Amino acid sequence: MSCRRPAGQIHVDSTRQPLVLELIGRITPADVPLLCAQLRARGDTDAGPGEVICDAAGLTVADLTAVDAIARLRLTARRLGRDLRLRNAGPELTGLLDLVGLGDEVGQGRRPGAVSPPC
Repeated sequence: MSCRRPAGQIHVDSTRQPLVLELIGRITPADVPLLCAQLRARGDTDAGPGEVICDAAGLTVADLTAVDAIARLRLTARRLGRDLRLRNAGPELTGLLDLVGLGDEVGQGRRPGAVSPPC
């Protein structure tokens, strides 16, 4: 029997350094404040600055709600004196982050060979 976390949840492993967040399932607008509160609670218990890794491998829907969640998690991490870096983001999420100007901010950036949109 496998243990599956409910959709829109976050798993925070505060025993690992850096702090690792896993986005799982589809994130709804109601989930975003809860995700940030979970990060604050876990981030406060781990003293000192460092990096927060946001693992998006379990994210099932890449939409603007997911982008909003990542932006707010980044802000929450910065308030804790940490930087947020995204990993395992799919091409849809990466494209949306680039479109809204957050790709470089969360360590995604442009992929080699990507074409910049015309101004």
